[in-house]
Amino acid sequence: MATGYLEILRAKHAVRLLTGTLVGRLPNAVASIALLLFVRAEGGSYSLAGALAAVYGVANAVGQPLLGRLVDVHGQPRVQLPAAVLSALAMAGFAFVGIGPLPLAYVLVAASGLFTPPLEGGLRALWPSVLRREDQVHTAYALDAVAQEVMFTAGPLLVTLCVSLWSERAALLVLNGLGVLGALSVVLSRPSREWRSEPREAHWLGALRSPGLLALLAAFLFVGIAMGSIAVAAVSYADGHGGDAVYGWMMAAVGLGALAGGTVYGARRWAGAPERRLRVLVALLAVCYVPLTLMPGPVSMVLLSVLAGVFLAPCIACAFVIVDRHAPAGTVTEAFSWLVTTFVVGASVGTGLAGPVVEAGGALWGFALPGVAGAVSMLVLLATGRVLTAPAVGGVVVVSSENDPNRAAQPRFSSGDRA
Repeated sequence: MATGYLEILRAKHAVRLLTGTLVGRLPNAVASIALLLFVRAEGGSYSLAGALAAVYGVANAVGQPLLGRLVDVHGQPRVQLPAAVLSALAMAGFAFVGIGPLPLAYVLVAASGLFTPPLEGGLRALWPSVLRREDQVHTAYALDAVAQEVMFTAGPLLVTLCVSLWSERAALLVLNGLGVLGALSVVLSRPSREWRSEPREAHWLGALRSPGLLALLAAFLFVGIAMGSIAVAAVSYADGHGGDAVYGWMMAAVGLGALAGGTVYGARRWAGAPERRLRVLVALLAVCYVPLTLMPGPVSMVLLSVLAGVFLAPCIACAFVIVDRHAPAGTVTEAFSWLVTTFVVGASVGTGLAGPVVEAGGALWGFALPGVAGAVSMLVLLATGRVLTAPAVGGVVVVSSENDPNRAAQPRFSSGDRA
């Protein structure tokens, strides 16, 4: 099972790019908890902390595709590193200013989110130039999805470690400083410096002029809703079954399930078009949310949470492949950034929807919401199957001209090996 991953990690520059990207994304991964702890330490309310975290999230969702488009036009070093520095400086300003002048606090937090560099999309744009073979790139996408779960598990632990050793302010400063170092490591690497986007046709919609990409984004909005809603439902369940400890175990279990599922998924080659495979994976994701509505005791609930996470990372890894197939020429970083933004927005919407649902029907209705969202995602994929499925001929991805008049064909790999 590990052979495919070891082959990826042995490739020149692969470990550096993966590690640098994960470290560079730490500030974004821990922003919510770091802001919460800092605002509370400053004497602010949970409502203020939530509002600041929401502002950060919205600004980040806006900034990712915009910065991704700039990367496609100007290259990675000229965009990623300045953005990382600006984001870190804005958060450092907030750490020193605090919540006293509230309008300034909002501006600084928004600026930090807006300038968060699109390292995630940038890494996925680099994999083809580092690995060359398409089957290796698909494995790298799965490895990327697995590594994300590790980051989102380890990130909060790093925040609490910094707080316990120093302070909440120090946590903001240290983690954002690490983010700059991670971005620096990536942009100084040879693949990042030499990477150039394919020639692009000027179009105000950029990557969004691809019907296949729009279909994928619509489906992944609901996957995000499922993830956002399950977190709220878990809080409601934990309130009556052991409190914060049970909630922590459930969220960790979802991450463990995603880690296991992504590891297994990426360890083998898959036949057939990824668009069809994604429909199956999303259907399985939706089905695995359903047992949570049984709401057994805490131990069984934690085990069911593992099951609920199993197909998340495979869905994300498969979506990466589809983005690469459908992104119009010269827009690959922007396209990947749109997927990130859509997922984040969906999670925020899911959190907002789950609150009233839980208040009206309790945890049971809350746990039903992820299954419904997953089912809607599958229906979107089924309804858009014609535009989402792109035929491949001789290693060239061909999108029908009736779907995208600006792009008839785009070669991705010289090899005809298609996973």
